[in-house]
Amino acid sequence: MQAAGGNGDAAEAAGAARAGFFCRLFDARGNAQAISQCSLAACQPARDTLAWVDLCDPSDEQVDAVWAAWKLPQAARPFLDGGSVPEVGQNEAFFWVRAVVAGGGDNKDRINGVVLVCVAGADRVVTFRREPVAFLEDMRTQQPGRVGVLGAESFVATVLDRLLGSYFKAIDEHELAIERLEVSILGKGACDALKELQRLRRWASRLRRMLAPHRVVFGAMSRPDFRPDEGREADRHFNALNMRFERALDMVENARDQVLGSFELFSNQTALRTNQAMRVLTFVTVVTGLMATIVGALGMNFGAGLFDSGDAGFYAALAGLVAMGLGAFVLGRRQHWF
Repeated sequence: MQAAGGNGDAAEAAGAARAGFFCRLFDARGNAQAISQCSLAACQPARDTLAWVDLCDPSDEQVDAVWAAWKLPQAARPFLDGGSVPEVGQNEAFFWVRAVVAGGGDNKDRINGVVLVCVAGADRVVTFRREPVAFLEDMRTQQPGRVGVLGAESFVATVLDRLLGSYFKAIDEHELAIERLEVSILGKGACDALKELQRLRRWASRLRRMLAPHRVVFGAMSRPDFRPDEGREADRHFNALNMRFERALDMVENARDQVLGSFELFSNQTALRTNQAMRVLTFVTVVTGLMATIVGALGMNFGAGLFDSGDAGFYAALAGLVAMGLGAFVLGRRQHWF
């Protein structure tokens, strides 16, 4: 293992990290050595060591310097800013992967994606993104463990596994939002639930559109002809990664079904409230119709003695109508008609 070090290199590495360049050399004993950009060409990982360069929104000069120092394949260079469609490629010594990390973003109505590119081979890995990625920032600061014993393929599998973890986290947040919405629907907030249902539906559909194209990547990496010289360890990691992807895709599909289930609950609650309102209106219509019939009968022009009762008769009839209305209300409440 050859690497330039010293306090000057450490200070330069720290400054480069702030500028978008981060490099660590891991060994099998759990040690991690900071490598500066100027010393990158001298960093030649040996057995049981692994070098990792992380580029966060670097300049073109920084990217060109990394490519030249490690003699990375030029075919992988267009992957860095070549769009957001997940893809995978390889040659004899290296392979490169473009994937999309699920991120929350500042807008709660829309889930954002961050494009992540990994270039790996010969015990060295380069990760590239234009925006911060939470799990990569964690990997920069956490204790390395025995990362040096991992090959480049296994390290990339670890990164992609954390990438899938961002989708699982997004699904958990979606399920929590669904639970809160259903509680609101069953309570007094059913009238305000339609906009939230629309938001969650768009959210789940976008999450699926972000995750589904990765089938090409994880399917290709799990085939036997992908990196056949790296042994069964890499195959095992890539196969497990493909299974985890399929599980994530199933959970995203289930998230969309949950929105449909919540909409059915909203529709049933709306219909129930409508039925309750119609029952009240029907009850009021029957009572007022009966009162109108009585009032109409009292207004008939016959010479009956009842109609000669004067003010007393009027107030007695009025009190009787009020008593009838109150009695009907009490009866309806006891019978749970409304």
